Amino acid sequence: MDILSAAVMLFLIMDPLGNMPIFLSVLRHVDPKRRRIILIRELLFALGIMLLFLYAGEAMLSFLNLRTESVSIAGGIILFLIAIRMIFPTPGGVTGLDAGQEPFLVPLAIPLIAGPSVLAALLLLAHTEPGKMMDWTIALLLSWGISAAILMFSGLFHRLLGERGLVALERLMGMVLVMISVQMFLDGIAQYLAIGK
Repeated sequence: MDILSAAVMLFLIMDPLGNMPIFLSVLRHVDPKRRRIILIRELLFALGIMLLFLYAGEAMLSFLNLRTESVSIAGGIILFLIAIRMIFPTPGGVTGLDAGQEPFLVPLAIPLIAGPSVLAALLLLAHTEPGKMMDWTIALLLSWGISAAILMFSGLFHRLLGERGLVALERLMGMVLVMISVQMFLDGIAQYLAIGK
């Protein structure tokens, strides 16, 4: 796999267009002046976590005696809980935060940008071709940069969609996220059963 195909793969897994309604929903009650700062902070957190997993993920998992399937299963459960909150909103919204409170690390940086699928893909790239770590780093930076640019213009989409359109899109994305989370959970179980103990 080359840099470009790895970057495209990571970009598709990050899915910034699919995550946009969730980002808009989570940041909806935050002061507009703070939204861009929060978004930059969460994007940088996500990049740091992805780079950490690319270079030290396999060592961390083996130190904790965890297998890569557990990343997929745990991520599926977390995404499922977030999706349920999107479909059946509570007063605190997707994050459970009060109106005006800022999200920190969860759910924007993890698992929406640096999700289990991306982390598992980075682990796989580092494991299969460890001699091309610089290529994988460039691919990660490319895919993250394009995703960040798309998410930074999410405010424009908020103005175009309006509040009702955003709510409708949030519920629709919640249903899609339920399916994705179940698939991630099932993939993790299938991998675990295939490898066995």
